[in-house]
Order: sequence, then C-alpha cells, then structure tokens
Amino acid sequence: MFAVIYRFKVKEGSQEVFEKSWRDLTKLIFEYEGSLGSRLHQASGLDYIAYAQWPDEETWKNSGGKMPPEANEVRKKMRESTLEIETLYAMQVKDDLLKKVS
Repeated sequence: MFAVIYRFKVKEGSQEVFEKSWRDLTKLIFEYEGSLGSRLHQASGLDYIAYAQWPDEETWKNSGGKMPPEANEVRKKMRESTLEIETLYAMQVKDDLLKKVS
C-alpha cells in the first residue's frame, strides 16, 4: 500500500467551498482512478492535512487520466479556494494498525 500526505492552505472564508470540493474530488478519484480513499483533517484555522491511500505507487503516479469531465470544475473550485496545495510525503506503508471500521 502507498500513502500520500497533502497540506492545503485555505483562503479565509473559503472553508466550506474547499471542504465540499475536496470531498467531491476525492469521491471521483476513488471511483475513477483506483485510490483507496482519503481523510481530511483540519490542522488549525485555515490549514488542512489530507491523508490518501493507494494500492501502490504506480496507481498514484498514473492517476488523473480517467476522470470524467465534471472533475475539471471541481478541481477549479478547490484550487480557487486555496492559497497553496503541497504534497508533503509520498511513501510506502510499512505497517497498518488503524482500526478497521465496519
């Protein structure tokens, strides 16, 4: 398994737009690109951290080409609601002790 950690610096007053567009885009990536899903965390104020899982690094690297046309508008909304989007880490999962929730 492969994991990626992203940091988002959101524009003041754009939190709701960001959170909705992040959620919508994440659902599309899950459905069309083969991700294993993601979690969004609000670190503090306008800083958010997302943790995404992928089956492997190749699936992550090759993602983006299978998205439906509506993904472009969702991406645009997310970009417009942020000051900065940064990939902090892209790494192999070595052990997984997260509780499985049914």
